[in-house]
Amino acid sequence: MSNLIVDSKPIKLNWINVIFLIITPVLALFGSIWHGITYGITWVELSIFFIWYFACGLSITVGYHRLFSHRSHQANLLLRILYALFGAGAFQNSILEWCSDHRRHHKETDQDGDPYNATRGFWWSHFFWILVDEEDGKVDYSNVRDLQKDWVVRLQHRFIFTIGFLVGMVAPASVGYAIGGIPTAIGGFVWGGLVRTVFVHHGTFLINSAAHVWGKQSYTTSNSSKDSLWLAFFTFGEGYHNFHHAFQADYRNGIRWWHWDPSKWWIGAFSLVKFNSNLKRTPKASIETAKMRTSFSKIANQSEENHTESTMNMFESRSNECISAMREALRYLDEKRGLLRKSSSNARQIIVEQIAHTKDKIMAINTEFQAILDDMMKPSFHPSV
Repeated sequence: MSNLIVDSKPIKLNWINVIFLIITPVLALFGSIWHGITYGITWVELSIFFIWYFACGLSITVGYHRLFSHRSHQANLLLRILYALFGAGAFQNSILEWCSDHRRHHKETDQDGDPYNATRGFWWSHFFWILVDEEDGKVDYSNVRDLQKDWVVRLQHRFIFTIGFLVGMVAPASVGYAIGGIPTAIGGFVWGGLVRTVFVHHGTFLINSAAHVWGKQSYTTSNSSKDSLWLAFFTFGEGYHNFHHAFQADYRNGIRWWHWDPSKWWIGAFSLVKFNSNLKRTPKASIETAKMRTSFSKIANQSEENHTESTMNMFESRSNECISAMREALRYLDEKRGLLRKSSSNARQIIVEQIAHTKDKIMAINTEFQAILDDMMKPSFHPSV
């Protein structure tokens, strides 16, 4: 392997990854053009492309990421096997290696220990990091010992290249051959294998790169992660990345019903038929107070030069009071809503009134908190005595 120096760190090119990530897009481009001119593109090729695109893509976002990396829910044996098969066909390495890298990414985001550290540049975090083996090239699996207990994960790791080739390349070609012979076999290989691999690859890569550059930071500013609707659209819902970094154990990335998050819908749908269980959801109190803390932090950074230290301390104290009150109010509201579902008709009216009163209190807290932020933005603000 060739030795290089990147950011004063000795690295070695991983020639298997280099060749694969360079050759695959080239073959996909010229192969799709040649196949289209020679045989034409039919519903067979397009169907194979989309089936493998969704199967492999969701196996990464739902399987590798939300299930295995973050344990955001539990899945039955059938789903775990499917994720292992089509995840291998996505050609993003084994569950063990992918999850080990990803857990390091969350533990040391934007730091030296982050494999796809965004502070090293867009292209490094996009895919350059895959092209090299830093230090001795050995993977430390000590952070995925829980996954090593699953025989599906162990078996996939042992035969990752064989499974990947069979599921990712041979299978789409075989389906094409079964439907239309040699022309659609080649089409299945080109579109369901090569082209699909490029699309799934760069969907994942964009979360490591673009989702740390463009978008909003509503939940945390402690790292470079961002929320982006357009990225969510291309990545099965993974684009709500700032929320994910703030609450990585949540099975959702898009928390609103209208947030584009097919991975969330997939997990939820299979929970209805008992294929998934123990879906983890972050309490609303934690989400809303995180948003409040982040809003205060942003305004404080913008306005601290306009106020004395004592005034800023006063703002912080007032905001903390609002955040604490909001946390208590939202927890109380959840408690009452739970009681409402179980209550008798005689008690319902009292609980309904308590819920209405709590909602009014929450509105008042929001109004007070917004007033604090507005005061912070006034350069001539003086606290009343």
